Formats: sequence, C-alpha cells, structure tokens
Amino acid sequence: MKQLLRRYGTLLGLIVLFITFSVLRPEVFPTTRNLTNVLEQISLLAIISVGATVVMVIGEFDLSVAAVASFAGIFTVRTMVNGVSMYWAIPFTLLLAMLFGAINGLLVSRMNILSFITTLSTGTFLTGITYWYSGGTIIFSGIPREFLVFGQGSVFGVRISVLIMAGVLFLFWYLFSETLLGRRLYAIGGNEKAAEYSGVPIHRNKVTAFALTSMLAAITGIVLASRLGSAHPTAGEGYLLRAYATVFLGMTLFKEGEPNIPGTFIGVLIMGILANGLTLLGVPIYFQNMLTGAIIIAALVFQTIKK
Repeated sequence: MKQLLRRYGTLLGLIVLFITFSVLRPEVFPTTRNLTNVLEQISLLAIISVGATVVMVIGEFDLSVAAVASFAGIFTVRTMVNGVSMYWAIPFTLLLAMLFGAINGLLVSRMNILSFITTLSTGTFLTGITYWYSGGTIIFSGIPREFLVFGQGSVFGVRISVLIMAGVLFLFWYLFSETLLGRRLYAIGGNEKAAEYSGVPIHRNKVTAFALTSMLAAITGIVLASRLGSAHPTAGEGYLLRAYATVFLGMTLFKEGEPNIPGTFIGVLIMGILANGLTLLGVPIYFQNMLTGAIIIAALVFQTIKK
C-alpha cells in the first residue's frame, strides 16, 4: 500500500476528486457536457504547462511565460488589425517568442545568471513592451473572424483548442520519450556536469529548451485571444502559478521526482477538476487561490518525503 501511494498517489487524488464532486453535484458535475467544458477550460493551461515542463526538465525556471503569453496575444491581434494576414502574423509572433526564449537561454547558459532572476527581469521588460504596443488598452475591434476559429471553433463537436492541446501533449511526450533531444534535456537536468563530460552540448540544448517554452507560452496567448475575441496586455498573468503547480504535481507521478508530460497532464486535470467542482459548489475564488498554493506546498513536501 505504501508503494502504491508513493507511485500513484497523485493519480488516486484525481480519482478521489472526481468521485467527491460527482457525489456532491451528481446532477451537473459528471455529465458529458460539464466534462467537455472542463477539457476546454484546461486546454490553455495544459499548453503553457507543457512549456513549464520543458524548462524544468533541464532544472531551470522560466517566470516570463505569462508575459510571453500576454505579448503574443497583443502582438498577433494588433498586427492583424493593422492589415497583416493572420497567416503571417501568427508565425511571426511565434518566431519572436522563440527568439525571446533563446535570449533567456543564452543569458542563463552563457552568462551563468540564475534563471529565476533572468526570466523575471526579461518578463518585466517584455510586459513594458506589451503595454507600449497596446497603449495599455484592450484590443477588441477589427479582429478577423477567421482568427476566432482557434479559440471558438469546433471539429466534429470537439473544440479546436482541445485538439491543439492534444497535439502539443503528444508531440512533447514523443520528444521526451523517443528523441535524442529529449534524452539530452533529461541528462542536463539530472546532472549538468556529468552530461557535459558525456559530450552533451549544454548551451545549445538549454537555448532550445527556453525557446520551446516561450513558443508554447505564445501559442497559449494566441489561442486565448482567439477564445476571448480580444487581447489584453495582462491576459496571461493568471497562468504562471497554475502552470508550475501542475508540473510539481506531475513530478510525483510516473517518474521519481522528474518533470514529465503524462504527469503534467494529470496535474492539469486535477487543477481543472478542482476549479470546476469548487465553482459548481459556489466556493469563492480567493479560496481557490489559497488551495492552489497549498497544493504546490503539498506536492513539494510529498516529493521530499519520497526522496
């Protein structure tokens, strides 16, 4: 029983949450419609959480992901409003986000600056650019209707945002499970010095990890703007804490203390079901925030006990 709880305690917690809310609100929570809504609600959190997982695999943090998400939504929408085609605006925004992430990676790997300080500083800088570019206002007029498909459209009854989430989860699960890049990133996170002695190009792989993290944050911001039909200069701020909460939860599952994609998705499901169930029960939002913080602390304590 102890071994079972150690290895699958997080998964069992998800099952307990599901059963609890199903019993408390049987007429609403376990219905197909509500569970579909949960998947739609967690899709953006899952995408940005995968980005947080990538950078945590190499033993670093990226606190600029929320700023990147906000910037991507503003830049994409403002560019389209100025007459640029969506098919140019979105790839260019993703390219800028990857460049920003690469700069973070260079500062961390080449200059040996703590990633916590580096990304907090660059994220603050990017937030200033976002406010300047948007004029500090919400952009909601002049957005092409075709752009709204990413956040509001469906294919055979499944939201496109959910399909994007599924694609991102599968792609990065494959990257970490089956590719040389994934094994190198895990090697760097496990023991950077040993990885360097083994011939792993540390600097290049760290830059790649930060660039991928920023790209996923930008995708989150773009889809969020499409879902809302508007772009706000602070739209991504609510995702930072929750993204890392899901990764910490996932580190207690499947792999001993290592960030991993399946575990992160379980963490996302826990956060999504928790938020949905508490909302259905009429629990105030401030209590949900308190619970999110408590979950992070519990995950860290549980991981330490396991070690």
